[in-house]
Amino acid sequence: MTFQQVSEPYDAYDVLVVGGSGVDTIVPVGALPVPLADSYAVPPIHEGAGHTGTGVALGCAALGLTTAFVDFLGDDHPGSLVRERLAGTGVDFRPLISPHGTRRAVNLVASDGRRMSFYDARDPLDLRMPPEHYLPPLRRARHVHLSIMHFARFLYDDIEALGIPVSTDLHDWDGLTDHHREFALRSDLVFLSTAGAGERIGSVMREILHEGRAEAVIATAGAGGAYLLSADDRTPRLVPAAVPPGPVVDSNGAGDAFTSGFLYGRLAGRDLEECVRLGAVAGAYACTSPGTHTRVAGPEDLAPALTTTVPVTAASPATTAAPAGDGQRLLGPPDARVSRAGA
Repeated sequence: MTFQQVSEPYDAYDVLVVGGSGVDTIVPVGALPVPLADSYAVPPIHEGAGHTGTGVALGCAALGLTTAFVDFLGDDHPGSLVRERLAGTGVDFRPLISPHGTRRAVNLVASDGRRMSFYDARDPLDLRMPPEHYLPPLRRARHVHLSIMHFARFLYDDIEALGIPVSTDLHDWDGLTDHHREFALRSDLVFLSTAGAGERIGSVMREILHEGRAEAVIATAGAGGAYLLSADDRTPRLVPAAVPPGPVVDSNGAGDAFTSGFLYGRLAGRDLEECVRLGAVAGAYACTSPGTHTRVAGPEDLAPALTTTVPVTAASPATTAAPAGDGQRLLGPPDARVSRAGA
């Protein structure tokens, strides 16, 4: 693997995103699940940059946050699609070229916006990012967002030594899989979907809060809204989902948009409930365009969340949450449950 030479365009970053770039191949289908058949005729298939780190970086930059992004990327055609998507967006993208290639996913997307994803992580377990690549932007960051790539867990010691707050998205963690646990317990803000843990989501949220260092855990539940649990709460608080500004056509990337909207509010000093509302609006906005990360909310799009009061109630996620899919698709309709440990 080789370094790409990068200049130092910013004195400081609001957000450093680590890991999670890749390419999505979007296959439109009539409905999910797809019945078994030898072949199907489908509308045009789209291929473009996607995945969780790309979405959070694009979302933060569109909201005016100075954003850096470090990751591994293949010297291949999919890698060129990622570079092209990030070019000119304001994201300071610093890829480290890997011989293992660019991560891929094939996403089946139904006409109602639901999706099912098949994820090709590619990274071997012994992959490590050299400190000389990530430390320069890390030392200048106000906040770090770690995608749950295996190599990213090895940055925690440096992040903690520098005293920088860190967030992560566990996607559809069931509360049991070991891969996610370190991310869950060593992050200050923890996002996840209600889909993986099902009726146990309330206890999973409490475990993260009480056993780890998180100041808040946010569990998103698709059209059922999002649940917020902080040290001040006895039970999770339900924040209703935002109304999309148009028809829901594709929920790819909605969870990443939610995260960027939340971080936008938090870095501006807003309280946790306001941050959840900002995330909900950003996620709903992302659902109104086809493809992944093709429509990204700006500050003007999130303004209604700061001027509209919505009811926030204490509730049990186990009894009131709508079913949802993984952390990529949090604000759209209920979806199939898909495991994307590195998405």
